[in-house]
Amino acid sequence: VQLQASGGGLVQAGDSLRLSCAASGLTLSNWHMSWFRQAPGKEREFVGGISRIVGRTYYGDSVKGRFTISRDSAKNTGYLQMNSLKPDDTAVYYCAVTMTGVVAAAIEYPYWGQGTLVTVSS
Repeated sequence: VQLQASGGGLVQAGDSLRLSCAASGLTLSNWHMSWFRQAPGKEREFVGGISRIVGRTYYGDSVKGRFTISRDSAKNTGYLQMNSLKPDDTAVYYCAVTMTGVVAAAIEYPYWGQGTLVTVSS
């Protein structure tokens, strides 16, 4: 199983960015997929997730209304569309999958991508 996160970069406040999470070794739509982020000196934070099969989405309060999670089953890839980015969104972003459900507890996710850095300048 491998999750490859990509799409990070340096952007300005107010810009948009889309992260991708390409999966291999598993069928992404059969798993609950979530995005987490970790800023320097802070704990890993649940950003949001998309449920298996049905594709219901959930978001953390800090990104609700600005971020959108989706997936493309044909490409076996998940996405995190980030709009109206703020400097506080600066972090390494990780995708992860679990069979437990879309939960905020990182320990419930057995498979993780390597992370992609997003830096938002003011």
